[in-house]
Amino acid sequence: MKKGVLILLAAALVLISGACTETARTGRLVLKVTDAPFDISSIESATVTITRIELKKVGDGISDGNSFITLSEDTVTLDLIDLRNGVTETLLDMDIPGGSYDMVRLYVDEAGLKLNDNDEIFTVKVPSGSQTGIKIHLRPALEVSEGNLSEILLDIDLSKSFVLRGNLSHNNGFIFKPVIRAANMAKAGCIQGMVTDTSAVKIQDATVWIEQDTVFATTFSDTLGYYAIIGVPPGEWSVLATKDGYDTVRYDGVSVIAGNKTIQNFELTKK
Repeated sequence: MKKGVLILLAAALVLISGACTETARTGRLVLKVTDAPFDISSIESATVTITRIELKKVGDGISDGNSFITLSEDTVTLDLIDLRNGVTETLLDMDIPGGSYDMVRLYVDEAGLKLNDNDEIFTVKVPSGSQTGIKIHLRPALEVSEGNLSEILLDIDLSKSFVLRGNLSHNNGFIFKPVIRAANMAKAGCIQGMVTDTSAVKIQDATVWIEQDTVFATTFSDTLGYYAIIGVPPGEWSVLATKDGYDTVRYDGVSVIAGNKTIQNFELTKK
């Protein structure tokens, strides 16, 4: 799959901060983004414009009138096609008050999509995303304190967030409904590997995904046949890969350990 990351498209956002519950001091926060996949072979660019980022402390409920902490009000436009297979984009790097935080809120003004061999850029405004924000829960809560760092990855699944109207040859724009997952990177691992055919030829744009009963995350192999899925919670996973014209290969019981990389290569057979 092609490289990518942002909380959108391949997607992932990373928060880095401390690890205790002491509240009198500050901790360092780094916010990055990454992607989850889309049919990228037909997409030239997929952009998201973020205008504001907020963070909520545990106990500061939305309904009780307590406001979020504003982390940034800078306008940033990201092309999610560039964020794949473990590639991330840093949105901010700053100190924040110590404590426990359980929600990130993103204000997304608009999203854009450009298809290959088409000069037209399809753009949609995101009224709810720019006015009330998109809320992403952090479970477990992020513990911030002086000294230690942790990372939170926010991954917007492009394949589910960008929905084309019509088909690629006769489309009428798209609908943007962000689907975002959050992962505490200090408590997560990574699955990566190569996708080749039976002659050891590297396969590009093979779909690779992991699941536990349902699909958890998806990616595509890049031009070298490499793929990576980051922010994977520890445990046993099923890892699958396929491409048009090839059989689907499945491995069950693939173990992921926090802080470690799990290697799972694929050899696909033509149908």
